[in-house]
Amino acid sequence: MAEGGTTLEYTPTWVVALVCSVIVVISLAVERLLHYVGKVLKKNNQRPLFEALQKIKEELMLLGFISLLLTVFQNMIAKICISEELASKWLPCKKERKATINITAHFQSVFSSFHGNGRRLLAESSTSESYCSGKGKVSILSITALHHLHIFIFVLAVVHVTFCALTILFGGAKVRKWKRWEDSAFKGQHDLPEVQRRIYIHLQDHDFIKNRYEGLGNGYALLGWWHSFFKQFYGSVTKSDYTTLRLGFIMTHCRGNPKFNFHNYLMRTLEADFKKVVGISWYLWLFVVFFLLLNVYGWHTYFWIAFIPFILLLAVGTKLEHIITQLAHEVAEKHVAVEGDLVVQPSDDHFWFNRPRIVLFLIHVILFQNSFELAFFFWIWLQYGFDSCIMGQVRFIIPRLVIGVFIQFICSYSTLPLYVIVTQMGSSFKKAIFDEHIHDGLVGWARLAKKKKTTRNAATESSKVGLHKEDSPALIQLGKLGKTSAMEGSNAGAYSEQK
Repeated sequence: MAEGGTTLEYTPTWVVALVCSVIVVISLAVERLLHYVGKVLKKNNQRPLFEALQKIKEELMLLGFISLLLTVFQNMIAKICISEELASKWLPCKKERKATINITAHFQSVFSSFHGNGRRLLAESSTSESYCSGKGKVSILSITALHHLHIFIFVLAVVHVTFCALTILFGGAKVRKWKRWEDSAFKGQHDLPEVQRRIYIHLQDHDFIKNRYEGLGNGYALLGWWHSFFKQFYGSVTKSDYTTLRLGFIMTHCRGNPKFNFHNYLMRTLEADFKKVVGISWYLWLFVVFFLLLNVYGWHTYFWIAFIPFILLLAVGTKLEHIITQLAHEVAEKHVAVEGDLVVQPSDDHFWFNRPRIVLFLIHVILFQNSFELAFFFWIWLQYGFDSCIMGQVRFIIPRLVIGVFIQFICSYSTLPLYVIVTQMGSSFKKAIFDEHIHDGLVGWARLAKKKKTTRNAATESSKVGLHKEDSPALIQLGKLGKTSAMEGSNAGAYSEQK
């Protein structure tokens, strides 16, 4: 290595063995912990959470590969030289004056002379830096900067996985509270057709219409959005909302099973979506690169970018609340009174671009961007200190932290529960509607049918190819003779019958 320092040739063997032992023990402990958690999840039939754990392992493997690349190629990267003029543009911090840099470099060289050549202070005094300075240029990225970037990527991934897990944990805790509403609806609904044959009920007397439609009147287009915006902050989902949406889902997708456990279906859906949210997709890495590009001194990018997840969160929450209001509006516009319980009609038309899955994509982006903001803050704080120029002024730091905490709280206790129930109001249902054993049976049946079809098609194609290969003039003549003799035989038979 070119950084200097004592090599393994002159390092005590007990030190090498001790450090390797500590690293191996820590790695094996983490691996065994993840393995044990996976066994517990499989034992409890928590397949979605087990798949989410596998996704986390994939992210850790990706981080390990990134670490390997940065470690192996750090000297090669540091020896890529660019001009000083190009290196002085788009800096996160103001560069010190050249005179100050020269004085600092002088004192560093004097200080290092007291300790010989056995150690270097910073990457500026490394061989790679000297390699570029000999050409009158500077290194494109010093080894110190590469090391800091390495740490930042690791912190980002850890914070993202942790925050996603906390969001799912707290959001799932609120969804579990709906279990009592499910039990209440199940007890009052022993036989769905019998329930529907009850007396007529005026819509104005129904709690769902009272909470979602009354008072809007002709100003529905404007007041509906205004009401939905504030509704996401208090009582985002009420008992009347739950029971009405539950009945609408059952009547649309499970009419033959009125005792369908809607709450268990919601929990399975939440666990299945956790696997998709916890990962870091390629477009999220593009966001990281874009932010690092625009983190220029004086632009305060780290401050303005905090409003992106904040605005997206408010937009998603308002849209989900407005979908419930739309369902109430459709029923209120068509009917004055209904027989039995109120039934809404789920449809993809209520969602952006008729695709309910867009909501999950936006929640994924919101959680990652918020994790990125907080991870960047803690990384700068621990790496460079609170007074670092990258950290910025206090008047920019405090709003960022407040917005980050607000996003985490609202997404956990309001937006995520809203997503879980409202996205079931689409035209189709999710595969989580089936229990694990039923889902496995259907998947196995589909694979077996596909395999049989493939085998049958292959056998048919091979027989056709064999016939084409065996076709020859002699065989064709024999075929013609066979056809002629068969015709003669049939004619003879017909003739004998006529006789």
